[in-house]
Amino acid sequence: MIQPVEIEGEGTAAEPPRRRKGPVLFAAVIAAIALVAVLSSALWFYISITTPVEHSSSGDFLVIEKGSSPSAIIDALAERKVIRSPLAMKLFLRVTGRASDLKAGEYKFPSPVNAIEVVELLEKGSERTSKLTIPEGWTRFEIAERIAANYPGEPPMDEKAVFYLMNDTSLVSDIAPEAKNLEGFLYPATYDFPPDAQPKQIVERLVEEFKKVWKPEWTAKARLRGLTPYQVMTIASLVENESKVDDERKVVASVIYNRLERGMALGIDATNVYIAKLLGRWDGTIHKSDIEVDHPYNTRKVAGLPPGPISSASKSAIEAALDPAETEYLFYVLDVEKNDGSHLFFASAAEFERAKAKYQRWLEQQRRNQ
Repeated sequence: MIQPVEIEGEGTAAEPPRRRKGPVLFAAVIAAIALVAVLSSALWFYISITTPVEHSSSGDFLVIEKGSSPSAIIDALAERKVIRSPLAMKLFLRVTGRASDLKAGEYKFPSPVNAIEVVELLEKGSERTSKLTIPEGWTRFEIAERIAANYPGEPPMDEKAVFYLMNDTSLVSDIAPEAKNLEGFLYPATYDFPPDAQPKQIVERLVEEFKKVWKPEWTAKARLRGLTPYQVMTIASLVENESKVDDERKVVASVIYNRLERGMALGIDATNVYIAKLLGRWDGTIHKSDIEVDHPYNTRKVAGLPPGPISSASKSAIEAALDPAETEYLFYVLDVEKNDGSHLFFASAAEFERAKAKYQRWLEQQRRNQ
């Protein structure tokens, strides 16, 4: 009997070898751990640079000296507790390439503030400043006194020396070549200056601000009225002193123009105050001698405009001088009923005299009540 011969390779197939699960699982765990670590680091980084930090140094200046390295700047910020994480700050500067943009200066950092905002402030640069306010209607005399008191410079300049700087008419020769000094061109506003600012720089800055306010088309507008910019500024300074109520300034300007057209003396007491200041005898009260003095600025005795501005004027006063209201008014007097600084206006001298008498009675009552 012939036995069947088994041929190798035929019959039941052999089972494949089993794969080892250990190494695969280990790799997956490692990958998961790495992913968690990356995500955790990213979250930490994001929180560190975006979360606002409250600190107690908001009122203090932090001085960043020239040549300070980014690391030194970050250490100083960390010492003041202005930033949450020095490491996150360093990473942020490295990743963004902004480390070289940090500037020296004197900084105040608000509280709360985050790291990105700190970097933005450091990129802008900053220096310690203090505010100088020049009120509307101030003359060279008051302005010089304030500058000398707050920014005497080095070597220190007194009020008279600062006042002398205001004779530099080259600063306004393009607008007012006939100007004898800078009266009217020291623009009233609040300014920021470094503590060591020199008086000359401050005077120049005030004139620069005036030039920013004065529009080129205003020169053409003045010429259409047959006036120079210097004459417009003279009228604006009168308006500034006569009314602090913006809504009526164009009406006050109309009275000035109407009286000029009729050849009438303007009779503006603010010019007599200015004379007293020019003569060095202003004591806060207009005296009979101030009214009767023979002086080109005395608008009670001399018809027409005074020789020049009597103070600094605001934008609204300049606009009123350029574009007065159309009225027949020739007189005005303080409205004692409202007592808000506004005026009553009249075309009739008789009506004005009645209102003036009422004002004088009110004024006398006010003096008795003091």
